[in-house]
Amino acid sequence: MRVIGLAGWSGAGKTTLLTRLIPEFAGRGVTVSTIKHAHHAFDLDTPGKDSWAHRQAGASEVLISSARRWALLHELRDEPEATLADLLRRLSPVDLVIVEGFKRDPHAKLEVYRAANGKPPLHPEDPSIVAVASDIAFPQAGRPVLGLDDVPAIADLLLARAQPLAEVLARARGEA
Repeated sequence: MRVIGLAGWSGAGKTTLLTRLIPEFAGRGVTVSTIKHAHHAFDLDTPGKDSWAHRQAGASEVLISSARRWALLHELRDEPEATLADLLRRLSPVDLVIVEGFKRDPHAKLEVYRAANGKPPLHPEDPSIVAVASDIAFPQAGRPVLGLDDVPAIADLLLARAQPLAEVLARARGEA
């Protein structure tokens, strides 16, 4: 497994780009899983359903299964938030893991930048950003800058710059 991230401010288009990249990779025969960081409380369960009731009653984990999918909900309760390394270790093997968010972590990332956001770019201060996908030019970026709509070129770059899982985990432990 190899790992690459998408980083950028809210509203930059990370999710839109990701939903365009996944079919591009699938068309190339590349299996992809994603990890999405949420900065707020979220719920995948429906209040009133049995699985929701199990969690509300205090279950640490609830595994929901059907003929089409299964999902494991893990309640942190008073535990600290899981690290990216913790989450990566839980994934089933695929060719490529794309991490959306976790912009402060040291894995290789593509910055998704949209000028209309009015936010400063991340890449000048983050050496783990290996390239930028943007709607404006960054001639002084010191790394490749691709157009936000050039999905094939972005896919090529992500495949070329993705890091082996072992390297990402070692860096998270401070070994690299």
